[in-house]
Amino acid sequence: MSESPKDRSTGGTSRYLPIAEHGLIGDLRSVALVGTNGTIDWYCAGAFDAPSVFASILDAERGGSFELTATVPARTKQFYFPDTNVLITRFFTEEGLGEVQDFMPVGAESVEAERHRLIRRVLCVRGSIPFRVRVAPRFDYGSQPHTVRVLDDVAVFESADLSLALTATMPLEGDDRDVWADFKLAEGETAVFALDQVGDELAPRMCARMEAEKQFNTTVAYWRRWISASRYRGRWREMVHRSALTLKLLTYAPTGAIVAAPTTSLPEQIGGERNWDYRYVWVRDAAFCVYALLRLGFASEAEAFMKFVTRHITPGDDGPSGPLHVMYGIDGRTDLLERQLDHLEGHQGSAPVRIGNAAADQLQLDIYGALIDSIYLYDKWAQPISSDEWDDVCALVDWVCDHWNQPDEGIWETRGGRKNFLYSRLMCWVAIERGIRMARRRGLPADLLRWQQCRDTIYRRIMQRGWCDTRQAFIQHEDGDVLDAAVLMMPMAKFIAPTDPKWLSTLDALTQDLVSDSLVYRYDPQASPDGLRGDEGTFSICSFWYVEALARAGRLDEARLAFEKMLTYANHLGLYAEEIGHTGEQQGNFPQAFTHLALISAAFNLDRALG
Repeated sequence: MSESPKDRSTGGTSRYLPIAEHGLIGDLRSVALVGTNGTIDWYCAGAFDAPSVFASILDAERGGSFELTATVPARTKQFYFPDTNVLITRFFTEEGLGEVQDFMPVGAESVEAERHRLIRRVLCVRGSIPFRVRVAPRFDYGSQPHTVRVLDDVAVFESADLSLALTATMPLEGDDRDVWADFKLAEGETAVFALDQVGDELAPRMCARMEAEKQFNTTVAYWRRWISASRYRGRWREMVHRSALTLKLLTYAPTGAIVAAPTTSLPEQIGGERNWDYRYVWVRDAAFCVYALLRLGFASEAEAFMKFVTRHITPGDDGPSGPLHVMYGIDGRTDLLERQLDHLEGHQGSAPVRIGNAAADQLQLDIYGALIDSIYLYDKWAQPISSDEWDDVCALVDWVCDHWNQPDEGIWETRGGRKNFLYSRLMCWVAIERGIRMARRRGLPADLLRWQQCRDTIYRRIMQRGWCDTRQAFIQHEDGDVLDAAVLMMPMAKFIAPTDPKWLSTLDALTQDLVSDSLVYRYDPQASPDGLRGDEGTFSICSFWYVEALARAGRLDEARLAFEKMLTYANHLGLYAEEIGHTGEQQGNFPQAFTHLALISAAFNLDRALG
C-alpha cells in the first residue's frame, strides 16, 4: 500500500474529527496529534503522560487546541515528508496552494531540548492564501486556569504548573485566555509559529524563518539517518518503515520506555465506556516492540528498554504481581491510580475520560513470557546479556515456576474476574523455555532440572485442559469452550508446530467464529463476559497475528490476501488505532504500538514464507 496523500475536506459540521483523521509528530518525549483540518487537538507538553495542554479530541469546548487553517474553502491532503516524522498538511483553494509543516525538533542540544519546541511553518506555494491561527491552551486537562501576556509577536501562557511561550513571525492578538492572528501569504512567503516550554532557566526565544528552516533540516536528517539503519528490504517497505518510525515516536528517550499509545480515552466504541489511558509502559507491549525493532536491526532501542526493565525488576518481591509490574510510568513509577475527569465529555461524547490505569494492579502472568522472550532475542541477535541481568532472569523464571498455576486477569485485562487463561499458561511456558535456551546456549548456571520439569508440566496442562474436544480447538480458559484470538500466539511462541492437526483445527475454528473478512475479534464478550458494557471492534494486533498464523501454516494465498486487506484499513498516513469498527473506522487509542509491531512481524514472516 502506498503512503500517497489522501483528499480531505475542511467543511462539515462535526465538532470532532474521526480518530483516523490525524497525523503524529513528536520529539521522543511527547507527541502531538495534528488533524487533517490543520488543528492540533492533542498535546501533552514535555512527556507522554503529562497533563494535556491541547485536548479538544476529548472535549471540543473545554479541551483546548492549536488551530491553523485557511480561511477560505479548502481541500486538504496530508502526508509525511519522506522517511521522516515531519508532517505536511496541504491546503488547496481557488486562490492558491499552501502547506503547513508540523514537527517537533529532535537532535538539538540538551538545553534547547528542554523547550520541547513545537514548530508550525506555513508556506504559500502558489497564488495567495489567507490563513488564521488560534492558540487556545487549556492546562491540566482543561482544569487549571491561566493568564496570557501578549507583546507583538510573543505570547506567554502561564498556569500554576506550566508556562508556554508562542513566538511568531507576525503580530499576535489576544484576550485573557487565547491568542490569534489573521494573515495572508503570497507565493513564496512563509510564516512560523513555535510553541516552547519556558521557565526560570528558559526564557522565550524567537523562532525566525531561518532558524525554523535549520531545525526542519536537522529534524529531517535525524529521522532519515535513523530509518536508514533498517534491514528490511521486503515487499511492504513503506508500511513497515512507517510502523518503525511510529514505534520510535512512542519511545521516551530519557529512560528507554516505550508507551503503548500516546493518547488516553479514545473510545473502543463511540458512546461506550471502554476508554483507557495507554500512555504508560506495558511490559508486554514494550517487550513485543523490542522483538519488532530487533527484527529490523534497531538494537539501540532494544538495549535502552532492557536497561529500563533491569532498573525496575524487583527480585524477591512478594507483591501480587511478583518481581514485575504489569505496567510502569515512563519514569518507572508504579503509582498509576485511575481516575475519571468528569468535566470532559469524551471524544464524540464517549465518557468517561480516564487518566491512570487500574490494570496496573492486576495479575497478568503472560508478561513474564513476553519479557524473557525479548531478553532471549536480545541476547541472541544483539549482544549477550550481563551476569547481573542473567541473575534477574533466573529470579523471574524461578518466580514463574512457583506461581504459574493460578488464575489471573490475562492479556486482555478483563475486569470480570480471574480465570485460568490458556494464553497466560502459554507465556509462562515461554518464560521458562527461553530461560532454558539461554542457559544451554551460553552455559549459564541455572536450576535446569526444576525448570524443565515445570516447563513440561505446563505443556501437559495446556494440552489436557486447554483443548476442547467439542470445539476441536484450543480455548480461552481451562474447562470452558470459549475461543480467544490470543491463542494465535501458540505457533509463533514455538509451543506447537504450525501444521499440527490440533493447531490447524483451532485455526479453522477461529476463522469460523472470530474472523470477519480478515479482521479478527479478540473474543466474544457475550460468551465470555469481561465486566464491561458495550461492544468493541476487531482487534488489529490479532488480525496481524492471524496473517502470521496462516503464513506459518503454509496457507500463503490466504495470508497474503488477509495482509493486503489489513493494509487498506490504515489511515491515510499508514497509522492504526487499536481496533477497527464495523464500517472500517479506527477505534481506540491512536496510534497503537501493539498494532504496528504486529504489522512488522507479519510483513517480515510473510515475506520470508513467500520467498
